[in-house]
Amino acid sequence: MGKIIAIANQKGGVGKTTTSVNLAASLGALEKKVLLIDADPQANASSGLGIDVETVAVGSYQVIEHSANAKDAIVTSNAPNVDVMPAHIDLVAIEIELVDKEEREYMLKNAIIDLKSDYDYILIDCAPSLGLLTLNALTSADSVIIPIQCEYFALEGLGKLLNTIKSVQKIHNTALDIEGLLLTMFDSRLRLSNQVVEEVQKHFSDMVFDTIIQRNVRLGEAPSYGESIINYDVSSKGAANYLSLAKELIKKNEL
Repeated sequence: MGKIIAIANQKGGVGKTTTSVNLAASLGALEKKVLLIDADPQANASSGLGIDVETVAVGSYQVIEHSANAKDAIVTSNAPNVDVMPAHIDLVAIEIELVDKEEREYMLKNAIIDLKSDYDYILIDCAPSLGLLTLNALTSADSVIIPIQCEYFALEGLGKLLNTIKSVQKIHNTALDIEGLLLTMFDSRLRLSNQVVEEVQKHFSDMVFDTIIQRNVRLGEAPSYGESIINYDVSSKGAANYLSLAKELIKKNEL
């Protein structure tokens, strides 16, 4: 039975999509069967794995609004063992369309429940907001990974996200667990980066992944080629970081 993990943070630019794409590719490289669900209207996770989002006829939008079967929205990516449920800019409208639907927080959950037996891991790349789309992802998920940028404002907004997760746990998904906080964009030369790491580890000790994702030029270049860091440059620091994260995740879940 697969595990559904949402990758969420309402702040933009913290490395959510980079993490979704490269963690999926790393798990695939370690021979796990992975589905990446793109639940962000920007559709960067889809294009980051070589999918032409302009040609997406059936994607996460149709699945969430229940006009298409989840299995029909799945395409193979250019990363071994990784399938994608792509997004399209249409997804922007979903928040408005779901407002008066019954059980609107459970639309994604009900649509993908049968996919769990087909995959080892299902990752959901969330939009940078705490709207209905993210709520649907958190309601569907078994756990959530929260990327935190090693920057000054990193901890601002984290409280809000943790409160949202608490209320989802209380109302919609009692089984939701925090998989871990992931420190991203770390630059060892900067005192600030080191301070953020210390702060986060001091406050959230056990919740923080041992793996820290370092700033890496290759990691920034890979999406423009529609490739994960594993395909683009497996010898880079970015690839080593994400493979380490994937191993840590597998170890934690197989204990």
